[in-house]
Amino acid sequence: MSFDELDKQIMRITQAGLPLSAQPYHQIAAQLHLSPDCVMSRINAMKASGVIRRIAAVPNHYRLGYRFNGMTVWNIDDAAIEVCGERVGALPFVSHCYHRPRHLPDWPYNLFAMIHARTQDEIDVKMTQLTDLLSEFCAGHDVLYSTRILKKTGFRSRIVDNNP
Repeated sequence: MSFDELDKQIMRITQAGLPLSAQPYHQIAAQLHLSPDCVMSRINAMKASGVIRRIAAVPNHYRLGYRFNGMTVWNIDDAAIEVCGERVGALPFVSHCYHRPRHLPDWPYNLFAMIHARTQDEIDVKMTQLTDLLSEFCAGHDVLYSTRILKKTGFRSRIVDNNP
């Protein structure tokens, strides 16, 4: 895919987030004096080429009442990591789940899953569910609780212009 000035303009407008409206792509199109179909076509081409990985909502869990948040970490048998990751990622209370390399001897964990809850008791119940689900393949686990809210944004790129 060629990445031209129009694509750069679309990236600049959207990287801080889509407009909060029923038709955000229409708003972007109006700003650029384009048709909504043109904007969607450009965005879809950037997604297909990997310039844009995904478009998704980034909820503020605290504002939604989920004040107990924990990154669960698991030491999973390497032969079972994909199966376990798929199982955990499919759970409705897991917002994201991913495989990461271990950093032995201090950090034996290779599966990470973020969970959110309204109470500590709810986190404990979810941890029990995860432990039951993974116990066959798990040599240890922990949960790292959030202590503060970090800035909630997606990736920001510095779009390099060819002009000095």
